[in-house]
Amino acid sequence: MTAKHMHTHFSRRESQIMDVLYRLNEGGVSEVLEELDDAPSYNSIRVILGILEDKGYVGHRAEGARYIYTPSVPRRQAARTAAAHLIDTFFRGSAPRAVATLLDLDDRELNPDEIEQLSRLIDKAKTRNG
Repeated sequence: MTAKHMHTHFSRRESQIMDVLYRLNEGGVSEVLEELDDAPSYNSIRVILGILEDKGYVGHRAEGARYIYTPSVPRRQAARTAAAHLIDTFFRGSAPRAVATLLDLDDRELNPDEIEQLSRLIDKAKTRNG
């Protein structure tokens, strides 16, 4: 599935379940349920996993009577797609505006290592884009 064809809108619960599957690499409904703090019912998890499968984000295999779900989109690809959607939606497609907003968050200060890492990423982008 290409990034352009992926659904980029997750409900809060879909996002939580995807986080669990990425963390565990795979899991059945019971494993997902155990990992959620404010978990809904077993059937709700099963339905949401089906929705995520319809959207192309998870696949499953049968193990006896139960299904084991795995992410079908690498976490990095899903993150890039979500970030692109965020930038398009809130920053009119401008990555510099998005980065400026992230750097301007009052409650999150960057440490020197993070600042150096950002500087290296900017240098890499300069080299890549000529």
